[in-house]
Amino acid sequence: MAATSVFMSTPVTRLTTIPSSSRRNINFAVVRCMTQDKQPSTDTSKTPTTPTPPPPPPAPKVSTKFSDVLAFGGPAPERINGRLAMIGFVSAMAVELSNGQDVFAQISHGGVPAFVATSLVLSVASLVPLFKGVRAESKSSGLMTSDAELWNGRAAMLGLVALAFTEYVTGSPLV
Repeated sequence: MAATSVFMSTPVTRLTTIPSSSRRNINFAVVRCMTQDKQPSTDTSKTPTTPTPPPPPPAPKVSTKFSDVLAFGGPAPERINGRLAMIGFVSAMAVELSNGQDVFAQISHGGVPAFVATSLVLSVASLVPLFKGVRAESKSSGLMTSDAELWNGRAAMLGLVALAFTEYVTGSPLV
């Protein structure tokens, strides 16, 4: 809200006596009633001083301890599980569309070694930056944000479970 001053004009009566007649002159005086802040000066010779904003708070130091990175509320578990679920859901749907095998048939026909290898590679690739102190939040911008990755991972986890459950209940591939 801008600071303003409130002015009030009040009539002031002044009686003057002139020998020929008595005459009344009414003059207006300006009376300052209330002020909240000083009005800015219109002097252009002085440069206005603007207060400098306080510096941003320092970034919190991130822990690179193994127990902190892999803790229940740490940065690694949900992100790694989400990445694995995204790859698992897309590959399960791709194999199902190409071969017609359901998820359980894919696992029983050699899917376990491929899953273990993919899990190891993705886990190591996800943990190396975390142990160096780099977080996904600091590298995300635009459309590809760390929050979008988390939500896509959550959706893929639910989708993979729903795909397996649906195929188990129906006894046939989804597609």
